[in-house]
Amino acid sequence: MATHLLKRAPERSRPILNPAPGVALALARLHEACGPARYSFALWMASQRPGPVFWIAPEWGASPLNADGMARFVHPGRVIFITPRRPEDVLWCMEETLRAGQVPLVVADLPGLPALTPVRRLHLAAETGTRESGQAPLGLILTPGEGGAQGIESRWHMTPAHTAGAEGWRLTRLRARTSPRQSWLLSGLPDKPRLSPTELHESLSA
Repeated sequence: MATHLLKRAPERSRPILNPAPGVALALARLHEACGPARYSFALWMASQRPGPVFWIAPEWGASPLNADGMARFVHPGRVIFITPRRPEDVLWCMEETLRAGQVPLVVADLPGLPALTPVRRLHLAAETGTRESGQAPLGLILTPGEGGAQGIESRWHMTPAHTAGAEGWRLTRLRARTSPRQSWLLSGLPDKPRLSPTELHESLSA
């Protein structure tokens, strides 16, 4: 691999996706979403990015997303589903797509946590794609439970918190390179997100 591909882009020059006040995801980097509502988080991010979305999941994994459920966040026609047969091809497909720099959002639905080396490769691929295309892609991995992938730029945990009168979610920033842990009650998705700070759950505070 050429030496210049191993150099990270300067932090000050990296664009940021801000879907709501306090929620920031650096583009050209890999992020993690976990929790029971991680699919809603991914679709929320899809609603904030123009163009196609690549959704990569193993052929033998979870059932495909329901088009009717997706429609409130993003037109199903924007989402291209990729279903590799081999487990190792899920991250390979994500890496190649990020490196091309032509897809604004690339989501990989993983059955477990990736190793550190593939995560680093995904960061490098996203940065390469940005340099080659002039467009900064966003990489997002969906992991079970409370997540815990090493080396990611940020980790977000999302769980339903609906009431009898309104839809809502609890969103927790578990990890970010430049921001502390924070938890909010979230409503108004996808077009008018409203966040109210709340205390961290004990199970997520460690």
